Amino acid sequence: MIDNLPTYISLTFGLTALATLLLFVWTIRNSNQEHTRKKAIPIFASLTIWLTIQAILAIENTYNSDMDSFPPKIMLMGIFPAILTIIALFSTLKGRQFIDSLPLKNLTYLHSVRIPVEIVLFWLFLYKTIPELMTFEGRNLDIFAGITAPFIAYFGFTKHRIGRKGILLWNFISLGLLINIVVNALFSTPSPIQKFAFDQPNIAILNFPFNWLPTFIVPIVLFGHLASIRQLLK
Repeated sequence: MIDNLPTYISLTFGLTALATLLLFVWTIRNSNQEHTRKKAIPIFASLTIWLTIQAILAIENTYNSDMDSFPPKIMLMGIFPAILTIIALFSTLKGRQFIDSLPLKNLTYLHSVRIPVEIVLFWLFLYKTIPELMTFEGRNLDIFAGITAPFIAYFGFTKHRIGRKGILLWNFISLGLLINIVVNALFSTPSPIQKFAFDQPNIAILNFPFNWLPTFIVPIVLFGHLASIRQLLK
């Protein structure tokens, strides 16, 4: 836990993580395939267990200890497993069937969680737990994806006023914004590969509940873009 951090910041972020979980399960439950809808509860349970494991690791200061280890512990125990899961889904037939059965409209609405994430990141900067470059006042323009997501979903899939190419372009741009902040956050975190922000490093993501950002929210958002792009290119 981070000392002297107002409760509302941690609470807001915790609720954002919960919203991400519920929106993802909502996406699964809105599939037009019954076999996909049946996966909603098992996936909800699995992700809840994953969030619990990550919470325990952070509370026990696992990610805060031995900063000189390589790869950083949060990458080894939090980020890599999530990325490997995404790779497995795209690499297997059943995984691809699951991906292709997810509704694009719901996958697009999912990105709205990036709005409260960016607000929390700005608050964390004010309390000197992340660098300015990770906020919308620095190098992070990811809030653009969050603000535009509901409009893309509504005008693209409900009103059909945005074509497939326009939605695909939005996904590629928003994916680029996500990759940009991930790279900047990674190289701002205390570790052997830190390159930026030595005066005010990114220590927030090593602490609960903010470690849920790289280990849960970012992988879900990444998966949302990759799944959408796959469907749109087919």
